[in-house]
Amino acid sequence: MKKVGVIGLGDMGSGLAKNLLRNGFDTIGYDLSSERISRFKSFGGETAKSVIDVAKKAETVFVMVMTGDQAKAVIFDDGLADHLVDGSSIILTATVRPSEAIRIGDRLKSFELDFIDSPVSGGFPGAQSGTLTLMASGTKMALKKNKKIMEAVSETIHHVGLKPGDGQIVKACLQSLIGSIFSATFEAATLAAKAGVPGEVLFKVFSTSGAGSGVCNTALQNIINRKFQGTGSHISTMYKDLTISLDLARELGVPLHTASTAMQLFQAGKTRYPKGDNWVVTRVLEEIVGAELHRGKEKIS
Repeated sequence: MKKVGVIGLGDMGSGLAKNLLRNGFDTIGYDLSSERISRFKSFGGETAKSVIDVAKKAETVFVMVMTGDQAKAVIFDDGLADHLVDGSSIILTATVRPSEAIRIGDRLKSFELDFIDSPVSGGFPGAQSGTLTLMASGTKMALKKNKKIMEAVSETIHHVGLKPGDGQIVKACLQSLIGSIFSATFEAATLAAKAGVPGEVLFKVFSTSGAGSGVCNTALQNIINRKFQGTGSHISTMYKDLTISLDLARELGVPLHTASTAMQLFQAGKTRYPKGDNWVVTRVLEEIVGAELHRGKEKIS
């Protein structure tokens, strides 16, 4: 069985690595954080001292970093592409700008490597449970070769295109929708708080109505439980994803009125509570109106 590498062992990458191990894949991981490396080692993973170390031992490598610049640095500057054996695969699961994925793909044409542009959806819970949705773009041969590996970390794999950037475009569209649902949930929660509706009542109604969804339900549960930090959904990630969606919209001349409003709400949340998770945006709105939504009775601040 192939040895698989994972570069980036944060909330998402650690989930990829865990599920690869659970499915019997010999897995080697690398991260700049010694704490993350130690945690990965504690659940049975092989640790690498560098990106090159991963490249020399793995045949397929997931790149799960935060930004396009980090992805380019890992693949080119740190030696991943140079040291992988010909015929190996790089799977970019990070969410980056489509143009960045395209440039990475263009540079990789000079290497005998398969490149799959495959951002993911499902957040921290999906990564840890192996139920992510993959938006994979790449050749049919590359996806077939890595099918079992991708199935180890994903419940649903969509083949959305053949070219680098196709996966990132689909992810940008998805994030414009998710960000909008989040912001509408935050506003509705604040309206309920000010009107005196208990959080449990609001959750029961929302979750059993046509508006109920995994995005809405998860957000509302965290709001009424007052869990605004440490849930694995840091606000910086969604903020970054929305900037990608809006940048793509600007390039294509597409107005995104709702996503633009969501972006401003996330900007407010990130500025006021930089260490918070997505739901912390609600706290900013609650501070404006002077009411908080709790599971039981509302709290007036």
